[in-house]
Amino acid sequence: MTDIIQGSLDVMDLKIGMVTAKFNSPVTEKLEQGALTRFSELGFKKENIFCVRVPGAVEITLATKWLLEQGCDAVVTLGAVIRGETSHYDYVCNSVERGCTELMLTTGKPVAFGVLTTENGEQAFARAGGKKGNKGAEAVDVVIEMLNLKNSIKKITIKETPNAR
Repeated sequence: MTDIIQGSLDVMDLKIGMVTAKFNSPVTEKLEQGALTRFSELGFKKENIFCVRVPGAVEITLATKWLLEQGCDAVVTLGAVIRGETSHYDYVCNSVERGCTELMLTTGKPVAFGVLTTENGEQAFARAGGKKGNKGAEAVDVVIEMLNLKNSIKKITIKETPNAR
């Protein structure tokens, strides 16, 4: 049977950034609180968590880039984009998703996408500590698991198979 490598929630001496959009603050503050509570539950030191607030979801990507450049091992991104009457919703959702994905790929560091993209406020609140849990807390687990997975993958040696070409 093949061994499966996966991340764990073991806390190492990590520096984690957290970027929260202020727009839709009644929702984003609940996401942020859920993430901070989860950090505490996992045993993180407060001095290893770097919290930044930005005006809106589109600005999340740039602040995330700056935190990664300053030495953060990973970043949790939090926001709430709630569909309105115009197509602006689609542009914002696409922009922040694309930016976070690009940062992960170019830096090789995890960026957890804790940005809610919902049809209405009810759905957003359900995911910010309501009946659907807290996606901010879940985003913390994502970055920790991914960092641990990266460390586990670094330890394996993949040997070239003769005649594999």
